[in-house]
Amino acid sequence: MPILKSAKKRVRQNAKKRARNFPVRSELKTLFKQQLDNIKDGKVKETVEFMPKVYSIIDMAVKKNIIHKNNAARKKSRLAKGLNDMQPKGAGATAVEKKEEKKEEKEKK
Repeated sequence: MPILKSAKKRVRQNAKKRARNFPVRSELKTLFKQQLDNIKDGKVKETVEFMPKVYSIIDMAVKKNIIHKNNAARKKSRLAKGLNDMQPKGAGATAVEKKEEKKEEKEKK
């Protein structure tokens, strides 16, 4: 147990911050796992509908300094890659793939 007055105050502050951050962190983990399960199960429609909500929770966690911005970027990237891999090439192709297709079309002309 802390002895100094400032250390006691710090314990109280940490307890408040933990209580404030825990629900956001918990929701983030839950939604992220659900989205990964949707991707793994091949549920394209649910994944597409659910993606903005998951992105919103990730961004909110970064804004509140609950997770680091690079961690958020990694999570978003992982979800986007999973979604792109699920969809047929024309529907959810990445920007690089679309550029390559346009380049090939120009060369054919």
